[in-house]
Amino acid sequence: MSISHAPPGSSGPDMSPISKDVSSDQAASGPGHAAHAAPELEPIVPASTRRARVPRWLRRTSGPLLLLALWQLLSSTGVLIPDVLASPGTIARVGRDLVTDGSLPGAMGVSLQRVAVGLLLGTLVGTGLALVSGLFRIGEDLVDASVQMLRTVPFVGLIPLFIIWFGIGEAPKVAIITLGVSFPLYLNVYAGIRGVDSQLIEAGESLGLSRWGLVRHVILPGALPGAMTGLRYSLGIAWLALVFAEQINADAGIGFLMVQARDFLRTDVIVVCLIVYAFLGLLADFVVRTLERLLLQWRPTFTGR
Repeated sequence: MSISHAPPGSSGPDMSPISKDVSSDQAASGPGHAAHAAPELEPIVPASTRRARVPRWLRRTSGPLLLLALWQLLSSTGVLIPDVLASPGTIARVGRDLVTDGSLPGAMGVSLQRVAVGLLLGTLVGTGLALVSGLFRIGEDLVDASVQMLRTVPFVGLIPLFIIWFGIGEAPKVAIITLGVSFPLYLNVYAGIRGVDSQLIEAGESLGLSRWGLVRHVILPGALPGAMTGLRYSLGIAWLALVFAEQINADAGIGFLMVQARDFLRTDVIVVCLIVYAFLGLLADFVVRTLERLLLQWRPTFTGR
């Protein structure tokens, strides 16, 4: 069998005309032409970013605005009579009058002071008990069972007992708020401490951290998300406790305005006070959420799509 060799410079017997054309084009266009001839790939863009986005502040306010428009529509058509529920325009006018004569700002100041004192005391009590019960086994044996029994007792039912113990001044009102705030904080801080990964504890011990070092650098940061959740929940309980506290033997505060309005069948004043309660609670929740974002920057979380 003989093998024929192509002469030097020839393209060989099996090179097709197409390959000749391609090789001649590449040779004519230069070495950099092949890199530029590659098709450019279009980056994949998520569908959520391709569609037009509505500003988030507009989405968050659309629900309350629609509810307000429905309320005004029912009032204008006579479905809601003023004796049952005043119209939004009437409530806005009454609220302006209460602000002008100074009764509403003074009541807000008294109520905020009660909530602040009760929240501070409840935070100290609930967090302190959770630290004792969560960090030490003997503390859990001594504290946890008692707290679990007391938290099942409705704090509103303790109002008559608090009046007997503390009188009818500010003390029973602050005590009710303190009691309502303590239990959510205790449960969430305790669960956060006991929910810290044991492998992190072992890693800290292998690095030579002392017991206080473990508590400071591992356990408390791990329990901080639970504490923030407990604080947000406690704020809601604080405003709920304030509503009950200010309607019993109160001579000042938003609840006192509501009691007076109830005696005179003023639904507009009652709704104004409820709106103030709602906005103060929303403002307090916004402050806690801002604090949560600042303190938990080290823990990236899912923010929704």
